[in-house]
Amino acid sequence: MTHSEIVQILSEIDTNIFLSFNGIHSPFWDYFMSSFTGKIIWVPMYATILYILLRNFHWKVVVCYVAAIALTITFADQMCSSIIRPVVARLRPANPDNPIVNMVYIVNGYRGGSYGFPSCHAANSLGLAMFVVFLFRKRWLSIFIVTWAILNCYTRIYLGVHYPGDLLVGGIIGGFGGWLFCTIAHKIAIYLEPSTRTKRKDIKQWSVTIYIGLLTVLGIIIYSTIKSW
Repeated sequence: MTHSEIVQILSEIDTNIFLSFNGIHSPFWDYFMSSFTGKIIWVPMYATILYILLRNFHWKVVVCYVAAIALTITFADQMCSSIIRPVVARLRPANPDNPIVNMVYIVNGYRGGSYGFPSCHAANSLGLAMFVVFLFRKRWLSIFIVTWAILNCYTRIYLGVHYPGDLLVGGIIGGFGGWLFCTIAHKIAIYLEPSTRTKRKDIKQWSVTIYIGLLTVLGIIIYSTIKSW
């Protein structure tokens, strides 16, 4: 089997999985997914992470971790949008020039840009999630933030702007970036403030992120319910 044949088979599987999930819709979920995919819902998440850092670490360490988060997002976003996408040039499912566009459910006319491989949404979401997982090392916080990131990724299939393969590769890139920059930042943080090593093992008020995240989801649920009536 040739390389091109393997790529063709994988592309067909990717398309079939996409169409299966994209076809599941309701007015409530249209509003919910459109809201949850937005960048603004990440603002409370970033704010709570900053709050936890400020409550637990020296300001120099906080600056180090915040810079590392910014580098994680920049790495993930640019690797996907500026380096890989122009080379692969894979049309989004909802792109008018895509042969399957007539089978794609599109919400409120939203189609995204021209190309979608890999997904910047997935890269950014999983990048931040993995950074939080490796930095705080709290089981329930890790489960919550990864679940949040995966749901954010799924919204892209629901809205018809990404194939599952776009999300998988984007997630891998972002996850690697999150691990890489968290590891580097932690070594620098220990150098700047040796007590960081012990403080990291006893993070306080980490559950704030979960509570704020759940309140954000509740708000979106209420909004979606009202709008879909």
